Amino acid sequence: MTMSFAEQLEQALAELEEQQAKMAQAAKELQASTASATSKDRMVTAKVGPQGEILALTFHTVSYQSMAPAQLSAVLMDVLNEAKARMGDQIAKSMRSFEGVGESLRLSLTGESDPDWPSIGLDLDALLAPLTAMRPGHDPAAGQGRAKQEEFNG
Repeated sequence: MTMSFAEQLEQALAELEEQQAKMAQAAKELQASTASATSKDRMVTAKVGPQGEILALTFHTVSYQSMAPAQLSAVLMDVLNEAKARMGDQIAKSMRSFEGVGESLRLSLTGESDPDWPSIGLDLDALLAPLTAMRPGHDPAAGQGRAKQEEFNG
């Protein structure tokens, strides 16, 4: 049995509303998320936010006071990069739950899967823009994110 245009539209819009609610919840959770890493010698812990911003550096010992500047710098860079990589993993994991959603919605809302169903012209890229902007490596000046997240070699 073939659904009428109105039924197809209602079903597609219901799916869209459900996905929007899921995306809003994911964005809210990601905005509140943090990641941290502790140096191998347990001297310092770095905490970063969802955009990679440094939220805290906590020194657990005073051994940093006797370190050479280059050595301290290396420890800090390592711990910060590890925390940022963990944050990136959290974001990527969250984004994976939306894989295929855009294409699925695009097909159902544009009628590409059914030539008899007219397009309603929904711009899914604009809808997904807030989540895409949170993706690690996203460059808003370029208009889109990098094709692949940079690998962490720490």
